[in-house]
Amino acid sequence: MTRRPTAWHTATVADVRAETSTAKRLALDVPTWPGNDAGAHLDLRLTAPDGYQASRSYSIASSGDGTRLILAIDEVPDGEVSPFLVHDLRVGDQIEVHGPLGAFFVWTPSTEAAPRPVQLIAGGSGVVPLYAMAQAHAASDDASEFRLLYSVRTPGDVFFAEELTALASTGSLHLDIVYTRAAPPEASVPPARLTAERLRDAVVPAEHSPRVYVCGPTPFVEAVSRWLLDAGHKPGDIRTERFGGS
Repeated sequence: MTRRPTAWHTATVADVRAETSTAKRLALDVPTWPGNDAGAHLDLRLTAPDGYQASRSYSIASSGDGTRLILAIDEVPDGEVSPFLVHDLRVGDQIEVHGPLGAFFVWTPSTEAAPRPVQLIAGGSGVVPLYAMAQAHAASDDASEFRLLYSVRTPGDVFFAEELTALASTGSLHLDIVYTRAAPPEASVPPARLTAERLRDAVVPAEHSPRVYVCGPTPFVEAVSRWLLDAGHKPGDIRTERFGGS
């Protein structure tokens, strides 16, 4: 895979919209952006009038050769960067971004006639890079089975809800959502935390050797990784990305 050049770029905010009650979706125009593969991330840097700078890493929800980036930022209470991005950033504002970053946690289409299945597992806002993978898969000629297991608190906390539903309706993505606090009325399973048993029943079995991508808060990623290993998945088949406060 050819690495895309990494550098600092000036991004202009093109659109800001609500994603959930605590998150915003940001569209950034970056004329010098070299494009990125699905699953990549970037560093975003803010500079205060007094010169103080703060930077954080965020997953990119878009991929390909375009120069418009999509981010989905969930506010972290008492965070240094995310509250500004969620509440104060406006269309026309300029910020600095550094990337694309993360060659390990990316998905690119396979050229194999019978590619291995892909299992995505997300906790909360950890779905952002996995959504980029699902979107890229749907736009490609890759024939691999694609599944997403998404653990989220309530229906109102689902990121990219309409887009994921649309991908599932076309058959390019098999979508399983686990609601941990409140489920929609039509749900057949009451809300409950994801367990090792429920995960094992929902994911592509280990004997099919899926490539597995896991993203979410550190405790979630560590638990899921342990359950996958216990279920027989090989360590080399599991790729993880985790996050904390921002």
